[in-house]
Amino acid sequence: MITYKVNDVINADELAEVFKLSGIKRPVEDLPRLQKMIEHADIIITAREEGKVIGVARAITDYHYCCYLSDLAISKDYQGKGIGKKLVALLKEELGEKVSLILLASEEAMEYYPKIGFDTIDNGFKIGRKS
Repeated sequence: MITYKVNDVINADELAEVFKLSGIKRPVEDLPRLQKMIEHADIIITAREEGKVIGVARAITDYHYCCYLSDLAISKDYQGKGIGKKLVALLKEELGEKVSLILLASEEAMEYYPKIGFDTIDNGFKIGRKS
């Protein structure tokens, strides 16, 4: 049985493992950096099976206007089972109707997000990170 928890306690090793198993590109070898990513997130929602993290949504928000979904990662063995959609639904429930949810998608995920309720936007900009 898969259990979901809002603001779950997760450590850098667990986050690195779900990132690795999902195929998402993150600094999985830099555990101190992952730990800081956990500590500075405003919302972390996990999907677990028998205690093991199989999915995670990590977001930064002001809770009143906007939320940036920084990570949505599901272990490949569990993809296609509605876990990502459930994590996003729980995030939206936590945020309420007055908060917009935004994200940057990888090329591989561009077709996925519209399937779970996201609209494509063309009016964005970024200044990228160095590593």
